[in-house]
Amino acid sequence: ACCTRRFLMITSAFTRTLSTKLMHRISPKSKLKCLYGNLSRGLASSSFPNIQQQGSGVGPSLNNLFPTYGQDMAFDSSNAYLARNGGKARHTFSDAEMSRRVSGLREIMVENDLDAVVLTSLHNVKYFSDFLYCSFGRPYACVVTMDDLTTVSAGIDGGQPWRRTSGGDNVVFTDWNKENYWSSVNQLAKRANAKRIGVELDSLPYDRYQKFQQVFGDDCSLVDIGEATMKFRMKKSAEEISLIKDAAAVADIGGEACRSAIAVGVPEHEVALETTRAMIREIARLYPDAEVMDTWTWFQSGINTDGAHNPVTTKPIDAGDILSMNCFPMVSGYYVALERTLFMGEPEAEALRIWEANVKVHEAGIEAIKNGVGKTCGSIAKELNAIFAEEGLLQYRSFGYGHSFGVLCHYYGREAGLELREDIETVLEPGHVISMEPMVMIPHGMPGAGGYREHDILVIGEDGIVENITKFPFGPEKNIIRA
Repeated sequence: ACCTRRFLMITSAFTRTLSTKLMHRISPKSKLKCLYGNLSRGLASSSFPNIQQQGSGVGPSLNNLFPTYGQDMAFDSSNAYLARNGGKARHTFSDAEMSRRVSGLREIMVENDLDAVVLTSLHNVKYFSDFLYCSFGRPYACVVTMDDLTTVSAGIDGGQPWRRTSGGDNVVFTDWNKENYWSSVNQLAKRANAKRIGVELDSLPYDRYQKFQQVFGDDCSLVDIGEATMKFRMKKSAEEISLIKDAAAVADIGGEACRSAIAVGVPEHEVALETTRAMIREIARLYPDAEVMDTWTWFQSGINTDGAHNPVTTKPIDAGDILSMNCFPMVSGYYVALERTLFMGEPEAEALRIWEANVKVHEAGIEAIKNGVGKTCGSIAKELNAIFAEEGLLQYRSFGYGHSFGVLCHYYGREAGLELREDIETVLEPGHVISMEPMVMIPHGMPGAGGYREHDILVIGEDGIVENITKFPFGPEKNIIRA
């Protein structure tokens, strides 16, 4: 029965003109090759009209399900509507790139015998539709079947979700009834007669999971696809890598602005403001059609450097302070980072020793990644642990040595399968983008107290060659700020 349902899913998406008898003669592997081969080569496929017509993204069938805003809807009776206000925006990536992503998601659907997928996380909705939503406590979704992709958004957003959704349509739910979101998602899923629906258990709150079970009915099964979609996102395309490289260059510009703003008596928040302003202006220049949002800076001084994610404060910089620069330019939901240790004036002898030891580990880590294709993340972490142990600093490590990049931020997304930690057995391979960022934290009151951290981003190319795309210098030779 399971094989029969999977076969029907594939044949309905591939073609409705081939006979059932013919399709029974094709192996599952061959079916997938036929189904996605044209898309992966960038050719048009009449079997997937919504993928083919990325520029329009209009799903005519929705006209029969939902009224159009302001035309055929009644204020007190419309639970959801279509708000195709204006034309589609210029999207972050090409139609071929977005088609690659959606076809990959549909492969996951076939592998798990799914009729539909309901994506609810910020990162997966963004990754597969190019729409980055602003929740403000409301639920959002991207419903994908073998034929359609539709984002589900709140009325407060107007037509922006429609304009930003790539390769699909958008349905807007109203605030008039708390069930409107759930009924909208259910209508979209049931168009595919969905009996098995993929959801993200790594980011779906339990109460919403229970609500989905209730709404979809007892005859519908919810299947986790959180890990599968994470693994798919971990390997970056050429277009993604190009954007990440641009953003890394923006981070370097932020670093220069940050260093220029540092002086005794200047508060942390003023340094952060100058840094963020420089990055936003460069992003606007490079990507004039992008939504400018979420770029930020954490600049810490003195005791505030003890945590990598410590927020900016109003503390003024004091002479002799250890400083931590953290630049985070966000380009269309994609995260990069530049992090550096600096000192306001000459560091004391023990502080300099610790700093140089962390730089030693940082440089060794960069070389380990450059020579690490085929190695596991855990093995690299253990190599670096040995160096910290030799320096007598291993007990002061505070987190992993590096992580993946992509659609993530400080409030969404994490590709936890690609992190340089002892317990991660992922093998480094082409398409991975990963940081090297060792940190040690010496407690307050001890010689050399503070947090020491460097951070570079490395891209593993399809040819196996590894490129460090962070150009801002690190270490005592470059980052001692003299009055």
